[in-house]
Amino acid sequence: MLATAVTPLHAQLILNTKQFNPKGETSLSRQKDLLEIIWPAGDGKFGKVQFDLSPANALFKRIALGSKTQPVTVSQDLDAAFLLTIGKRDLLSQNGWNIFFDKVPLRPFQTFPVILKKTSVTVKTVGSRTVVSIGSLTADRFSGVLEITFYNGSPLFNIAAVMSTQAEASAIVYDAGLISRTQKWKSLSWTNTADQIESAEIQYADSAKNLAVKYRTIAAQSTNGALAIFPAPHQYFYPLDEAFNLKFIWHGKNYRKMLDEYGIGIRQELEGDRRFVPWFNAPAGTQQRLNFFCLIGNASGTDVIDAVKKFTNSDRYVKLPGFKTMSSHFHNEFIMNVVLAGKPVPQKPEFVEVFKQMGVDMVHLGEFHYTAHPKGPDSLRLRELRALFEQCRRLSDKDFLLMPGEEPNEFFGGHWLQIFPKPVYWIMSRNKNVPFVENKPGFGKVYHIGDKNDMLKLLQDEQGLAWTAHARTKGSVNTPDIYNHEDFFKSDRFMGAAWKAMPADLSQPRLGNRVLDLLDDMNNWGEKKTVITEADLFTVTKENEMYAHMNVNYMMLDELPRYDEGWKPVVDAMQHGKFFGTTGEVLMHELKVNGKLSGETLKLNTDGTADVSLKLSWTFPMNFVEIISGDGEKVYREKFDLTSTKAFGEQQFNFRPKLKGRKWMRLEAWDSAVNGAFSQTFYLEAAEN
Repeated sequence: MLATAVTPLHAQLILNTKQFNPKGETSLSRQKDLLEIIWPAGDGKFGKVQFDLSPANALFKRIALGSKTQPVTVSQDLDAAFLLTIGKRDLLSQNGWNIFFDKVPLRPFQTFPVILKKTSVTVKTVGSRTVVSIGSLTADRFSGVLEITFYNGSPLFNIAAVMSTQAEASAIVYDAGLISRTQKWKSLSWTNTADQIESAEIQYADSAKNLAVKYRTIAAQSTNGALAIFPAPHQYFYPLDEAFNLKFIWHGKNYRKMLDEYGIGIRQELEGDRRFVPWFNAPAGTQQRLNFFCLIGNASGTDVIDAVKKFTNSDRYVKLPGFKTMSSHFHNEFIMNVVLAGKPVPQKPEFVEVFKQMGVDMVHLGEFHYTAHPKGPDSLRLRELRALFEQCRRLSDKDFLLMPGEEPNEFFGGHWLQIFPKPVYWIMSRNKNVPFVENKPGFGKVYHIGDKNDMLKLLQDEQGLAWTAHARTKGSVNTPDIYNHEDFFKSDRFMGAAWKAMPADLSQPRLGNRVLDLLDDMNNWGEKKTVITEADLFTVTKENEMYAHMNVNYMMLDELPRYDEGWKPVVDAMQHGKFFGTTGEVLMHELKVNGKLSGETLKLNTDGTADVSLKLSWTFPMNFVEIISGDGEKVYREKFDLTSTKAFGEQQFNFRPKLKGRKWMRLEAWDSAVNGAFSQTFYLEAAEN
């Protein structure tokens, strides 16, 4: 637990409320060592938390929910618990903090309990939320404060150890949760990986166990209600090649032989998927937020878990009129590992069912990733492509489109992906006497590609697109930068790049800066490029923790293309920026700038401004919208604070940013759990005099 330093005598802590709004919706009171927060929790209820600031007692004396005058105790006598594991990042062998090919747990590391000394307390109002800061925290070379954030309008709060270090090249992971000083919890509830609720009576003497669950949540029930613990749905999961469910929940006594009493919480598997394991970046001086969420309810643990699921739409991408969802970059290898391996081919493959259950309308594959014969011989390559096309056709229907695709990694440099608007037979080699294209019986057109010029011509002839996969990291560590002058990159057939939340850094209020920064660079290079989201995962199963590692593109399409008619509308939307990317919790129903959509060119107002109209919806309370723009050299940011928002909102926003002299702009929106959405680029022209 957050071990507490105890002294025989202690002076009453000074309470700093200079930034607390006493006229707001949240009330604050104090009696000696007890600090009480009461906040409106929605549905006419109020949440109440009593903090015990005395050194020896549990920090959370009482957590309650009910009427303002008679809240019902849900949990009591709890301590927050954090275990911080500190290793070293490899900043030399590849590309500094952007490195993915790192194996942190193979080098020396150590886990430290985070120690709380109740030396100070500050309460401040931030929009519609109240932040209680209690210091100080220490864990080896890291130090900071404990922050508890209460969100008006919801029985939701966040507990965060906000810590920093001056040490260089730190890589971290953390486990966290709540420790019970008394035995008031009666039972636990969680959802197993088969999506079934399970419950068990608490045995306070049982040693801690790790659980594989769905929805990343565990709930503890007492006589009058339940408390659920869960992480930020995407931020907590550093990037891996696999989305294995690594038992991200724990419960029991003596967790990791470091937390003596009984508790529940979230955890990380230190060795990840045992491939490349980069952990979280923790650069010197950054404020790392080791955090988790709590949701309280007056009903059962099952009911509280159902309430938690709403924050991720039950791990499903919701339908949005005028849009279809598309996800890309999956090395599932169904063709080589099943179809052509002589194994029984299931009528309904598991990976297809997983995508459908998640609300993904279209999937772009990355088959044959070092498993097949991309360079031939022709007979093998064509057989593999035919099997891919046949299975994509068979598994597509009126509600689901499976699009063939590969990560060729030939000709251009680095790693890249491609998509054609229909099946195309092509072989990644060409001898001197072999024609660029020929007709082969049983296949029709077959292309042989020998170099980057051939590849560009193929993309042009078949109206395909290529883009940099995992730009500036992994096997694309120097791309697209090293080829941004090449004809193929400057061509309209080279779409741009793909976004994933990689690397991970708990100090950032957004995910995936690596590619968002690249999009800004490409815009300032004067190139009209787009960025789709990518998952870059190897296996897709129902047991996997798919949602945490997923993202999706909402394509501006009224209808889903049918496989046999081709999917040119999808390719066109990708090329022309008619989509937005999201983790799923934040949705851009409509975004127009001076009446134009993303990917289009607009004239600024005569005063150099533009009228931005944004219809946004969200689950977690929002944090901010940011308008990013550039003049061909510099990047400019204008942030619009949204901390006054509450959970589960939908709102029309109108902004009027100053964009004089700018050549482009785009928009991002991020919430309090660091989930977000980003638009494609709008191109700007000065108003005519």
